[in-house]
Amino acid sequence: MIYTNRLKRGFYRQGPDYRFDDQVDFSDIKNTFGFRTMVVGKWVTKEERYISANLIYDALADLAQILQLPPSAIGLRGKLNFAFGHGGQQHVQAHYNSTTQTLALAKNAGGGALAHEWFHAFDHHITRHLYPDFSSHFFASKLWLEEPINNSHPLNSALNEFYKHVFLSRDTLQENDYVRRSRLIDEQQKLFYMSMPEELAARCFEACIASNKQITNLFLVDNLANSELVYPDAEHILKSKQALDDYFHGLGALLIR
Repeated sequence: MIYTNRLKRGFYRQGPDYRFDDQVDFSDIKNTFGFRTMVVGKWVTKEERYISANLIYDALADLAQILQLPPSAIGLRGKLNFAFGHGGQQHVQAHYNSTTQTLALAKNAGGGALAHEWFHAFDHHITRHLYPDFSSHFFASKLWLEEPINNSHPLNSALNEFYKHVFLSRDTLQENDYVRRSRLIDEQQKLFYMSMPEELAARCFEACIASNKQITNLFLVDNLANSELVYPDAEHILKSKQALDDYFHGLGALLIR
């Protein structure tokens, strides 16, 4: 299988040294990043636990650094559960379960999908704040296409700008090229996946994280240039990233006061 022993082969990373070569465990991840629960599958060996704990810790620390959030904010106010090598779906390298609010990574295939799945978790979590009258099972990205964000708080305005860049053309009157290309792939393959609002938003977020010049972490975001999926172009990423920075950097500043 293509993913066998991928953990042992390692993932390229360039970024700050958070652990100073110390070995961490999954309890360190839970406590540092504020997850509600942390579950590791029984088929994860002791060696794999050591390797994966370090990889996950560094990737989440890189994510917090890029977003300029306190590490404990990654757990979304203690609402997000994390599972590694446990409760996954067959042939799926990673997924977010909105019913249980669980981000799950497959043992040998989850590396590279962490940023994508974390954004799904965020996109779901933020719904209750942006759209309190809607069911908590919705993703904010999907609701955004149907309902405007009425709260005029500066953070919400920044998030509104991000969703606008994900979906709309420069004049905001029609869908943009990224959406059109994704929809075309779905039409060709006779399915509805690439152009799902939550998938479009998560891939745009991925691309923004991958564009960071100081930090590269292939466990957090895989090499998108080699992907068969559709991602925004460079100009699209630049505008989306500015809106994301305005939102998350502003949120981080509020959280550390």
